[in-house]
Amino acid sequence: MKIAVFLSSRTGKSPELAQLARRTGAWLAENGHELVYGGEDYGLMSVLANSVIENGGRSVGVIPNLPLMMANVHPGLNEYIYVPDMAERKTTMLKLAEGFIALPGGYGTLDEFSEVLCENRLSDVKKPLALLNQNAFYTPFRAYLENMLAEGMIDPEDFDFLRVADSLEDAAAFLEGFGKCP
Repeated sequence: MKIAVFLSSRTGKSPELAQLARRTGAWLAENGHELVYGGEDYGLMSVLANSVIENGGRSVGVIPNLPLMMANVHPGLNEYIYVPDMAERKTTMLKLAEGFIALPGGYGTLDEFSEVLCENRLSDVKKPLALLNQNAFYTPFRAYLENMLAEGMIDPEDFDFLRVADSLEDAAAFLEGFGKCP
């Protein structure tokens, strides 16, 4: 399965975030999943890609033609897809991936996984998205979603393709089991 991972270009304050990025990369590689990500070589993005590579996995970087990003392309990826801008990066990642994981991140991560939520809502093709809730990072977002549901802004079915996962194992089970009959 091609899995796009959204995560920070920073390492953050908690050492557990880098550990989670390493474990996610190892899980992808060990289970034959292919990493699709932003292609950069800094922050948690670098930790994730290095872990995939170290564990013998395959990785694809989708890199926008922006000076800062072009100057920091990870040198060890299996494939590079260069796109003109951030909007095209999201579009390309949405097309390539069969599932998505979001680790804790900033504006870019929020933007990317929000695009998946909208696409799932508007498209006939549904793709699973797991938000890894390390250190309760996505707990406020889960409450926000529940409020949206309570206020009638989204439907209960919108949760069918979304999991706020409290562990990598929970996220993995959700992604790998998505769309399979019970």
